[in-house]
Amino acid sequence: MVKNLFFVGLILAASGLISPPLALALGLVYGLTVTHPFHLDARRLARFLLQVSVVGLGFGMNLTQVLRVGASGFLYTAASISFALLLGWLLGKLLRVEKTASFLISVGTAICGGSAIAAVAPILNADDEAMAVSLGTVFVLNSVALLTFPVIGSVLHLSQNQFGLWAALAIHDTSSVVGAAAKYGAIALAVGTTVKLARALWIVPVSVATAAARKHSAQIQWPWFILFFCLAAVANTYLPALHTAYAEMSHLGVLGLTVTLFLIGTGISRQTLRQVGLRPMVQGVLLWIVVGTASLWLIRHGFIHL
Repeated sequence: MVKNLFFVGLILAASGLISPPLALALGLVYGLTVTHPFHLDARRLARFLLQVSVVGLGFGMNLTQVLRVGASGFLYTAASISFALLLGWLLGKLLRVEKTASFLISVGTAICGGSAIAAVAPILNADDEAMAVSLGTVFVLNSVALLTFPVIGSVLHLSQNQFGLWAALAIHDTSSVVGAAAKYGAIALAVGTTVKLARALWIVPVSVATAAARKHSAQIQWPWFILFFCLAAVANTYLPALHTAYAEMSHLGVLGLTVTLFLIGTGISRQTLRQVGLRPMVQGVLLWIVVGTASLWLIRHGFIHL
């Protein structure tokens, strides 16, 4: 019975019928209520699938649009990412959050949520607990943003451009940016998606810098999958004849990330949750509130614009 439940959850996650947050939630319910019969196998599969999924997501990026927007907003993008990483580090120190989980939460908030965490986690040799805490925090806040951002934008009378830019800077995952911006309007959707994809390119330098920074304390494991992520984006941009295939690959990347979240969730027991505590979630919430309010203020007062 326990084995059957595991495979049912796995099939649901791979089918696309459930969202990534729901997949993680189902995995957590499983891990917290039963003894996992495939714990080690699930952990190995999750690590490999995480990297493959990052490559798949690269097929959804158009480098021409992304680089155009990225060039115009390079300075404030670099500044905002640096600010989020620094603030995340300070909050992690103050709250005494485990270093790996703290950095993953900071990277997810600074760049593009689950995709950034998926790219950096293997470089750090992050364990299941750190990944579950960071991904769980990001996806919970994504769900909150999907519901609240369009309402806040309407109350504050943000323009389509302003809202799209704010969503791209303050919502973690690209999919959630698309969802929130689509509710606000077509222009907001175009602006939000393009700016977010430009921001997502920072996965590459941050991942490489993370690998280089570890050279004194551990053997560098260069993120091979980041190279393939870039090649996938190049192919999607300059070889349009295979566009249909690229769309399928990008979709498979999303499904792979969904399955990964389910597998990670199943590896979390009540004992590991007691060890983790609430501090990482507090760090993620505080960091998100500061980034969201600061970027909103700067956009409304014209300091950040397209």
